[in-house]
Amino acid sequence: MSKEFDIIVIGAGAAGMMCALTAGNRGRRVLLLDHADKVGKKIIISGGGRCNFTNIDTRADRFLSENRHFCKSALSRYTPRNIIELLEKHNIAYHEKKLGQLFCDDSAEQVVDMLVQECDAAGVKTQLDTTIETISHSNGRHHLDGHQGKAGGKERYSAEKLVIATGGLSVPKLGATNFAYEQARKFGLNIIPCRPALVPLTFTDNDLGFMRSLSGISIDCTVRCHKTTFRENLLFTHRGLSGPAILQISSYWQHMDSLHIDLLPDMHLDAVTEWLINAKTQRPKAELKTIIAEKLPTRFALGLVERKFDNRVMAEQSNKNLKAVAAFLKNWALVPTGTEGYRIAEVTVGGIDTADLSSKTMEAKIQPGLYFIGECVDVTGWLGGYNFQWAWASGYAAGHAV
Repeated sequence: MSKEFDIIVIGAGAAGMMCALTAGNRGRRVLLLDHADKVGKKIIISGGGRCNFTNIDTRADRFLSENRHFCKSALSRYTPRNIIELLEKHNIAYHEKKLGQLFCDDSAEQVVDMLVQECDAAGVKTQLDTTIETISHSNGRHHLDGHQGKAGGKERYSAEKLVIATGGLSVPKLGATNFAYEQARKFGLNIIPCRPALVPLTFTDNDLGFMRSLSGISIDCTVRCHKTTFRENLLFTHRGLSGPAILQISSYWQHMDSLHIDLLPDMHLDAVTEWLINAKTQRPKAELKTIIAEKLPTRFALGLVERKFDNRVMAEQSNKNLKAVAAFLKNWALVPTGTEGYRIAEVTVGGIDTADLSSKTMEAKIQPGLYFIGECVDVTGWLGGYNFQWAWASGYAAGHAV
């Protein structure tokens, strides 16, 4: 016998829970399903365990999508102020870390507890450890067949409206699957090719040897890929490059694209060249590494001259060589071989084509009553709370429509 509801939401993450509680507060009978044994698993690990729950500078141009305008409607109707007010209602303390990024003072668990309490208050029925095997549509209703638990018997659920909020492919150890994409394809929706984003980049053995020798060093820089540039910290690791600047640019990088790194972003090339040439006359007995270490970490300066330049004293450096050093510091060109993959990627670029969804409601244009929200949609935010804001906003939009 089918268990009947007004709305079924599959996926108890940020977007799914926001959708469920919003619909529940409108008096709808809501069933919230998830295959995991706990809700909000990705929320809990986010922001180093403190959940970077929004960004106060959220705007549409900080999201990637085939249609850069698609996210505007949802983002305008559920703003950072709205999620801030919800946290304040639950007495969750928060702070701005940098660049508009808001984090919980204590723990991401508080955000999960808040969402659970809100869902409970809205009358949402939550059922975990539930696997949905098939979804069909007939007589104006969606029918879901699955089971609860490994040894659970077959169960059928039915609802007029179905919302899929199962996320993208990032962090599979937390249960990420291609469920949303499979269901979208089944109902005739297009999928924009997916790739890992907000993810460290990998390099050839030649570059990697240099990077490994500098593992742990962080440098304020700008990183450019084509016309997109970010200024943040770059982090050298044993596996390549990471840090906020690299994570940001990774969303724009594609195979064989080159990166251009400016290690002295506050100085023009002419100023860097002049600084080095002046040092030749002012400090002729100083080694090149010592001069570079005035502007950059000592270990980086040492590694740089050992692998890429001659560390003779400044008096013995030719102007041509110093100009080459300046050019390198202002435009270190690299071609990554790839990324660390979905294993540690924070989000997925690509997903369900926004051309097939209503920007106001998140409903599939060719399948009435079917909605997709959150990361599975082709809307990907920058690092720093933008993807949570998209989750809240898209979940709210669908929750008000169903």
